[in-house]
Amino acid sequence: MQTIMLKAKLHMARVTHAVLNYEGSCAIDGELLDMSGIRENEQIQIYNVENGQRFTTYAIRAEEGSRIISVNGAAAHLATEGQRVIICSYAHYSEAELDRHQPALVYLQEGNVVSHTSNAIPVQLA
Repeated sequence: MQTIMLKAKLHMARVTHAVLNYEGSCAIDGELLDMSGIRENEQIQIYNVENGQRFTTYAIRAEEGSRIISVNGAAAHLATEGQRVIICSYAHYSEAELDRHQPALVYLQEGNVVSHTSNAIPVQLA
């Protein structure tokens, strides 16, 4: 049996560009891709914190150190420049892999600068 689990997350990224007349995808700073383990052309889910839109696209590499998060193509209607988004990727894991699995969580602050990383989401309190 395989279980789909969170593989990586860029938390509270700020959209720097929304380019409607582009082939598609989401360009992400190469350093952020590497830090999170999200690969070029990997399917990603984007959750727009500002308007609640949730959509699927794929990641492409933006220039390292640019802090670019560019939502392109039709998705540019769902997330515009300046909005905060959460970008996630998921993977299938076997039962044997589940015990060792830890997602790569990258938390961002203004300017898409990394504030910290983690491998566990804190327990939600009542």
